[in-house]
Amino acid sequence: MNNRRITNNLDYVLIGSVMLLVLIGITLIASATHANVPSPTRFRFVFRQSVFVIINLMLGFFLLRFDYRMLKSLAKPLYIINIIMLLGVMLFGRTALGAQRWLQIGPISIQPSEFAKAIMIVALASFVDKKLPTLDNFRSWLPIFGFVLVPFLFVVKQPDLGTSLVFMAILLGTMIVCGFKKKYFLALGGISLASAPLMWMVLHEYQRNRIRVFLDPGLEPYGSGYHVIQSMIAIGSGLFFGKGLFSGTQSQLNFLPENHTDFIFAVAGEEFGFVGVTIILLLYLVVIYRGIYIAMHATDNFGTLLAVGIVSMFTFHVLVNVGMTSGIMPVTGVPLPFMSYGVSSLTTNMLLVTLLLNIDLHPQRLRFD
Repeated sequence: MNNRRITNNLDYVLIGSVMLLVLIGITLIASATHANVPSPTRFRFVFRQSVFVIINLMLGFFLLRFDYRMLKSLAKPLYIINIIMLLGVMLFGRTALGAQRWLQIGPISIQPSEFAKAIMIVALASFVDKKLPTLDNFRSWLPIFGFVLVPFLFVVKQPDLGTSLVFMAILLGTMIVCGFKKKYFLALGGISLASAPLMWMVLHEYQRNRIRVFLDPGLEPYGSGYHVIQSMIAIGSGLFFGKGLFSGTQSQLNFLPENHTDFIFAVAGEEFGFVGVTIILLLYLVVIYRGIYIAMHATDNFGTLLAVGIVSMFTFHVLVNVGMTSGIMPVTGVPLPFMSYGVSSLTTNMLLVTLLLNIDLHPQRLRFD
């Protein structure tokens, strides 16, 4: 595909929305770190995030030249690589914040579970595409559940409950678009409720504390509840127009932990106010809407399944991150797409947007048959 055809047919509404979110994110990272990080390393976070934005833009434009359907033949090797990566984290991973999730490569820490999300979208789309003609009863879905369960358990072991739930969100989106029957959903819901005591026992103590704090943030105001309380104070204190960039007291005075990563939405709420976060949420809504549109107009079922998986992941990330920073969902450590600091997360999200654009370059109304 030549450059002119690519540039003439790109979805600039999607690209513009994503780039605005990226630029807002870099601005908020600068604000969140400028008063709390020592001078020699103050601009390290902004510099790294900006460099990888440029790298991913160049990589994305290069990848647009290739047909996304080539991924179908790579799905199985990618799935195996995914398992090996997650196994490598268990054996050689670096531990931080109580979880073993990172691999250290020189000066850069890579979180394989972030890339595992993208690989899961591709691998699951290919696997389901092959089985679409036979998905007519609950038993026919069992191999698909098992396909997701293996990497799910590896991620849970790290432990990384947030990423493991992303896998479930991707699976859920796939089930909905493939016509999974309502009675099967009800049965799975009943099984989940019945097994809740067992799942509670499996959770780590810090994960149980997050659920307790979600129900009562004042239970541990200087422990597990501290993040949530400070985040709600930050968002609430922003009022309608916010306190202004670089002027948020909770983030600038270091009351708000992880303010450049998982809790960056709280910084936006404090410094940009209701108006600012509304604009941010509208930009996410545009991204999700364009993803759904692309899914509906893909040339084949594989393209639709890819787009649905990407939309499901983005939707889950936004709902959970905004929910946990606002105190209406438990804290799960899920970053805000395109805005939270993190090389692995940023790269994964931008490559998935590239994949959406690639699918959109082959427009034709899709019907499952």
